[in-house]
Amino acid sequence: MSTIVVGGGLAGLSAAHTLLERGANVLLLDKQGFMGGNSTKATSGINGAGTQTQQELNIPDNAKIFFEDTKESARELARDDLIRVLTGRSGDAVNWLQAKFGLDLSKVARLGGHSHPRTHRGGAQFPGMVITYAQMERLEDLASSQPERVKIIKKARVTKLLKDENGHVQGVEYTFNGKTETAYGPVILATGGYAADFTSDSLLKKHRPEYYNLPTTNGDHCTGDGHKMAMTAGAKGIDLEKVQVHPTGLVDPNEPDAKVKFLAAEALRGVGGLLLDNTGNRFVDELQHRDYVTGKMWENGKFPIRLVLNGPASKDIEWHCKHYVGRGLMKRFDSGDALAKEFGISPSALKKTFEDYNQVVRTKKDPFGKKFFSGEWTYDDTFHVSMMTPVLHYTMGGLEIDDSSRVIDTNGKPIPGLFACGEVAGGVHGANRLGGSSLLGCVVFGRVAGDSAAAYTLQATSAALAKAGGRLGAITGQLSGAPSAAAASSSAVSKSESKTDQSGGSGSKVYTMDEVAKHKTKDDVWVVVNGEVLNVTKFLPDHPGGEKAIMLYAGRDATEEFNMLHDPKVIPRYAADAVIGTIKQ
Repeated sequence: MSTIVVGGGLAGLSAAHTLLERGANVLLLDKQGFMGGNSTKATSGINGAGTQTQQELNIPDNAKIFFEDTKESARELARDDLIRVLTGRSGDAVNWLQAKFGLDLSKVARLGGHSHPRTHRGGAQFPGMVITYAQMERLEDLASSQPERVKIIKKARVTKLLKDENGHVQGVEYTFNGKTETAYGPVILATGGYAADFTSDSLLKKHRPEYYNLPTTNGDHCTGDGHKMAMTAGAKGIDLEKVQVHPTGLVDPNEPDAKVKFLAAEALRGVGGLLLDNTGNRFVDELQHRDYVTGKMWENGKFPIRLVLNGPASKDIEWHCKHYVGRGLMKRFDSGDALAKEFGISPSALKKTFEDYNQVVRTKKDPFGKKFFSGEWTYDDTFHVSMMTPVLHYTMGGLEIDDSSRVIDTNGKPIPGLFACGEVAGGVHGANRLGGSSLLGCVVFGRVAGDSAAAYTLQATSAALAKAGGRLGAITGQLSGAPSAAAASSSAVSKSESKTDQSGGSGSKVYTMDEVAKHKTKDDVWVVVNGEVLNVTKFLPDHPGGEKAIMLYAGRDATEEFNMLHDPKVIPRYAADAVIGTIKQ
């Protein structure tokens, strides 16, 4: 018997690895053509209290302080039992990522609402992508080397939970290659949220209609599938009206009204960035909770509102700035005069803003209540600047779970055989989520769900053995994870899909940049990466970062941007057949 994990983002991957550590077998189903989900987009890092990194940096943090910070953020909807698990296991979660996957999480920042620096990231690349890819690649390698223990099926949309006569969840129904298939075993839902649910039965429109027309940072796969499926099967949904609107969505000057926007990492404010309205004035404590900052932006109303980083702040988060500048979402200015011109205000007005802020830094008395500062500002400096707008970002509501990640039914009882983790699990963050706790929730509750499902499987297997009274042959066959005929054929396809044909395309042909430049539409997209020419037309719909991330570089050399985000082995591993040649030197 395999435990079925629905969703291949960080929560599902963490659950899968934990199941394997506990001796269970795994069948992972993902509706996308590429795993990773929204986790790959996380830009600030993962929270952890009492971590080895914090100890090395002499940061006096612990789980109790983190618990209090999280409870304050969750406000009237705080669930002490879930917050205790989230914060109490946070240090172990970060240490596990470092030890098991060899990740660099050596930089620690303080985000809004945190009493201490506790949001961990590495020296380069987006932490969500680094953490998720490490788990994803490890699981794919295990699926290749131990197919009897791990199976991954992509482009498999789960449509129904299957129950037995006692109401226990015993498997799922899913569509794959145009056919309806079934798989049997306990189920862990890790299907993400609904902050891009613009479907006909939208949870967003039902519970927060006033937010429906806002832009979103979420991928188009975030449509609440797991919520709807589980609630149809009797699960209880809670706090579904609690939708987080993040204050700092990046406005692309070329597409200011785009429905999907990139997120400006909260770490930009954590290192000292200031939010200034169109008059060049501050109006909020930049390190307050997200919903508070968003509310103050709407209350102020003087758009465009810009996030400004001075030289030291830009240096502290240099990789992010370089990335945003490369995407045309951030500008660099070499003087205060140039910055004032961008705002359309006088140099004296901007100087006064800096002087007023420096007085706040010196006296520690801020009219907006800010408590933590990163130093004084000078007019004669360099600056990085982006325009900001509130964006749909995260859904705190979801399926009710207990502290073992068991899904609760409408009568308040656990549904045997059904577990949930990540954004589909409601109640973990209460009324508002702290920055850095999204990745944390995925890892912590992914591991909790994996532990609980493994224990459930062991218990169910023991009961089956006792009931069978000696029919060990059949049971042993079941325990080995041997799939049904349908599952076997599906997994065979998934193995071929999980890694593209390593032989590649006709990669011996040489092209000029002028030839590449002709291929820049959605129906015909070429890019150059590290001297190779790629035809990524077929890959466009499956790209985890969305089509826009590729189309920005259509017909161009994307080497610098690609290398900022990806390991060089990504192309031979996932897109070898996209390579059609090399670029003429």
